[in-house]
Amino acid sequence: MLRIGIDLGGTKIEGVALDPAGHAVARRRIPTPRDDYQGTIRAISDLTGALEHEAGERGCVGVGMPGTVSPATGLVKNANSTWLIGHAFQHDLSEALQRPVRLANDANCFALSEASDGAGAGKQVVFGVIIGTGTGGGVVVRGHVLTGPNAVAGEWGHNPLPWPRADEWPGPLCYCGRLGCIESFLSGPGLSRDHAAVNGQALSSEAIVAQAAAGVPSANASLARYEERMARALASIINVLDPDVIVLGGGLSKLTRLYTNVPLLWGKWVFSDRVDTRLLPPVHGDASGVRGAAWLWQPGEACYMLT
Repeated sequence: MLRIGIDLGGTKIEGVALDPAGHAVARRRIPTPRDDYQGTIRAISDLTGALEHEAGERGCVGVGMPGTVSPATGLVKNANSTWLIGHAFQHDLSEALQRPVRLANDANCFALSEASDGAGAGKQVVFGVIIGTGTGGGVVVRGHVLTGPNAVAGEWGHNPLPWPRADEWPGPLCYCGRLGCIESFLSGPGLSRDHAAVNGQALSSEAIVAQAAAGVPSANASLARYEERMARALASIINVLDPDVIVLGGGLSKLTRLYTNVPLLWGKWVFSDRVDTRLLPPVHGDASGVRGAAWLWQPGEACYMLT
């Protein structure tokens, strides 16, 4: 059975076709038709067709998306790609592709990929973290993504930063309308905002990382604050889920010092005498999201065409 994964991003749509063993037999990337709902449906349909043509057979389709589908209404909610909000995206895609389609939050897809055959393979509980333009999370338990009755399981980025210091309270305004969300501190723009607030210097997160690598004290101090905040934020996850592994994804996951420094710090806030949870980089890197979308269909499952 061919499994097709689609990763719907704000600027690009990536697709992969996996054979039953999980090997990629076709892979393509196209621009996202921003602010165009019908155009997005057509783009995913065309991309799926191109992947199937290259692979030589039809397949089951899973889609990772920013946001999620409301269990109450069947409509998209909480999506950074705002043109999806309020639409019956799953229904419309199924109609366009003439088969059932499985949807999941992109962070859930990332976590599922790494739990299936990545950094968390063989582990009971895996928490996947996205730290990039935004901050998200996904929970996988014994190979299954947890979504919950409200479809918000893993949304740690929209909890408040735990154990805030006086200078962190009430915190910056988040796009969700609340103050002090973890996302407003740990996203790439959050790192840039903090650096500018302390140093009066507007730099991208990439530039801050580069300056820190070059030994610039102000950039190193910004990353140290970032690491300490991440340690607090992940400690709260460990206290609730006690995962075997936490895997980082997104642009800031490439910052190798995080994997050493954050575990050295988080024990101060974890309610345990020792912390055996491991913090790991992704095995599949940028491909984890699209691979996880394909993994929404398990080997041996059959999807039945609508016509």
